[in-house]
Amino acid sequence: MADMTSSMGRKVYTFPRGGISFTDPCAPSKNSSVTAFLPPVSIIPFTQQTGERSHPIVSPGDAVREGMLIARSRGTGSLNIHATVPGRIIRMVSYKGSDGVLRDAFAIRMEGSFEKLGRKEEVRSWENLLSYDIQRIVMEYGVQEMEGSAKPVSELIHSLRSVPQPITLVVRCVFDDPWLAGECVLCKERTKAIAEGTAILARTCHIDRILYAVSQNEQTLGEAFLAASAEWGVPTSVVLTGSRYPHQNKRELEQVLRSYGKRESLNLGSLLILGPATLAAIFDAVKLKKPSLERYISVGGSAVKQPQVMRVRIGTRVGDLFAECGGFTTAPGLIASGSPLMGKRIIDLDEPVLKTTYAIFALGKDFSTEAQTNCISCGECRIVCPRSLDPEELYKKITLSVDPVSALKGAAACHACGCCEVVCPSRLPLGTTIAAYGGNRRDGNAILPTAHTVVNTAANTTAAMPEGRNV
Repeated sequence: MADMTSSMGRKVYTFPRGGISFTDPCAPSKNSSVTAFLPPVSIIPFTQQTGERSHPIVSPGDAVREGMLIARSRGTGSLNIHATVPGRIIRMVSYKGSDGVLRDAFAIRMEGSFEKLGRKEEVRSWENLLSYDIQRIVMEYGVQEMEGSAKPVSELIHSLRSVPQPITLVVRCVFDDPWLAGECVLCKERTKAIAEGTAILARTCHIDRILYAVSQNEQTLGEAFLAASAEWGVPTSVVLTGSRYPHQNKRELEQVLRSYGKRESLNLGSLLILGPATLAAIFDAVKLKKPSLERYISVGGSAVKQPQVMRVRIGTRVGDLFAECGGFTTAPGLIASGSPLMGKRIIDLDEPVLKTTYAIFALGKDFSTEAQTNCISCGECRIVCPRSLDPEELYKKITLSVDPVSALKGAAACHACGCCEVVCPSRLPLGTTIAAYGGNRRDGNAILPTAHTVVNTAANTTAAMPEGRNV
């Protein structure tokens, strides 16, 4: 029997300072999901990751089956690509995604019968499989990290073989952003699948301990994961984290977990932090013998009639999802993918849902075009910085080319969370500039859309920000 422990009722672990807490009335509820209509036309790109373009092995005019391999991986970072619906390839298309990358894709018109949907699931017994067998399976089904780097999981498994023990697998169920509603609903509706996917990876990579990092307001979810993990024989714990942003940031979360390990006298060793969607995808591939066919996505925004969490087939066009949410209440001024904190602009409603898409939203006004003004030295950016940096000073040093050695040292310490940029009343691109100067990777630029209430937890004050300035 696994050692099942929980921090429930004992302590909530947080990073020590900074960050922001916020709500968004335009985000969907975290209570449940709806199944999106099957797309009449799917757009399946050959590149759904940061690596090399996959090589197509079918052509326009060919019929494809649900889950059929249509493009083969080649080179580091590349993935096998599968059709998510049965149908016929009607043409090859190219489009520029919200990340600015030009992608080639197949357009598939849905027709014919489904081999997975509505059928009895084919179940594989994986407990006696070798580590290399599981690595081959996740490579065959194109499983990738569905958050962050989008790295192929097979490469992740390979890299872990050279990591010295111990290794702690962290399941990141931290919902510090209301636009992570889809991830939260996924955890609630597929708890057992995520727990078994976690156990599969733990056995494969010789993981010593599993930690479920769960937001403090989702304690019931933590207990459900403990119950679902009881049969797998790996020491498992739930750690309650704070819910202010950026608790989900890997570096802030690691700080939180190191604090937990010290308090509990645990040697956590190397931390492998993954999201629930990745672990559900591992379960689907290894246990159910199928690639990732769908994604839980938050769909909403001030211009959307009925925000909701949707279970969406990969390759569905974003325009189809907005239509299924009742369409737009007003002509949208901005459409983007991801969270308003770190979102990326969508320029074409035919852009498809990828494995890494977790939210899309449409706003009635594009607040990202607001004019910048001079810094007023209000100090808000210093208050919210989790790294105790002075974003105002760093920004001025970088833009004015003053003291570059000091500026580079400070920028290198930046965690690229964007909190400073969110609260800046002068609309200065503080976080974007500092992160780029320090060589830190950002998932996207803050869009800062609508009027909400920002709670400055560091200063223990609440401020109603002007329309369009707060998150």
